[in-house]
Amino acid sequence: MASQKPAFASRLGFILAAAGSAVGVGNIWGFPTQAASNGGGAFLLVYLVMILLLAYPMLVAEITIGRLKRTNPIDALRSMSEGKLVRMFGALSGMVGLVVLALILSFYAIVSGWLLSYMLAPLMTLIGLDATATWLTDFSVERNLVAMLVFMLLTVYVVRGGVNQGIERWSRRLMPMLFILLIGMAIYILSQPGASEGLVMYLRPDFNEIFKPELIISAMGQAFFSLSLGVCVMMTYGAYLSSQENIPKTAGWVTLIDTSVAFLAGLLILPAMFVAHNNGVEIYAADGTLKSADTLVFTVLPAMFDSLGLAGLFVAFAFFLLMLIAAITSSISMLEAPVNALREELNLERHAGTWVIATVVTLISGVIVVNFESLFGAVITFSTVYMQPIMALIFGMMLTWVLRQHILLKALQQGAENIEQSLFWKIWPWYVKFICPILIGLVIWQG
Repeated sequence: MASQKPAFASRLGFILAAAGSAVGVGNIWGFPTQAASNGGGAFLLVYLVMILLLAYPMLVAEITIGRLKRTNPIDALRSMSEGKLVRMFGALSGMVGLVVLALILSFYAIVSGWLLSYMLAPLMTLIGLDATATWLTDFSVERNLVAMLVFMLLTVYVVRGGVNQGIERWSRRLMPMLFILLIGMAIYILSQPGASEGLVMYLRPDFNEIFKPELIISAMGQAFFSLSLGVCVMMTYGAYLSSQENIPKTAGWVTLIDTSVAFLAGLLILPAMFVAHNNGVEIYAADGTLKSADTLVFTVLPAMFDSLGLAGLFVAFAFFLLMLIAAITSSISMLEAPVNALREELNLERHAGTWVIATVVTLISGVIVVNFESLFGAVITFSTVYMQPIMALIFGMMLTWVLRQHILLKALQQGAENIEQSLFWKIWPWYVKFICPILIGLVIWQG
């Protein structure tokens, strides 16, 4: 079973699955809260620049490595060279990327468990189980552990089905639903009193904020986090991509969908803050800073939903359903990458590998829950702000510095026969080789 090579059945299946991996809590929770905490439009502008200058080139690199080698990230990076030291470094890089991915999934499962709880709470209220609704929305170790465990079981259910019947099948169902809910919710919020003030904050950048080091490094980390870079996910999905597909164009579609969802999420959540403010909810502290910025989705927005009366229960359910769908489309890719590595490196069946990785991640999540104050924020900062850009840079340099140029060209010519004549080929390899390391290094150093 481990020798069978999984593959996406269609280009659309790959794009939806890869975009689903990219579109997640990072877009609908992380991006708007980062924007709200970092000047709104200023953060949006810098984020878009980071997507264009750094994230997209690195996405092309990771997908290319995956499709070129048609194997798990550890073996793919190990086989970039015949040199013993380079092979060892490549394998180690793959393992580090997967460890970082496990750390991300561990905190991601906790946040997604909150989304599940907040989605179920309005239903409990509607059927008269107010005590249960209160338990679901109150912060507690018990609630966090139970909700996280349920979310992990949902993720396991999808990944056990494999690439076609699990990941691709559910991505085709969930991604269109996500877009419909997101657009519908944004239209509803924008029609409410007070929304225009949030819209101005979001779309009008304060140019005095743009060059702040903390904003720039946050925007870079968010760009890499939202596109699942540096953690072997896109490399794994690239191994499942047909040889007939044009990698730069396909990566462009994934980037466009991901960025569009982040932008739409900002159109929903920042105006929603000011709708809440218009309804009497305090969103600013006495010193003028945003209250509960990191937990905006779980504090300010539920307060706004409460102010809408009975209708607010239905709006709350739809909003957190949207968030949960986004979370699942990402978590399945985070679980798939290490499962596939176990499957190929240790010849372990998918069923067993899924449960092994899920158990390890669940245990890490449990440790974070029990030591929440000291570990939760530290794990997020370490894995997303620093390790993802660093690992993505290593993967890009392995491709452009270690792999011979003619082999790289041949890999990209699959699905794009005349790519050597394109402006993309004239710029991209050298840009990833020289410019990206300088830019990422400067941002991390400034941060």
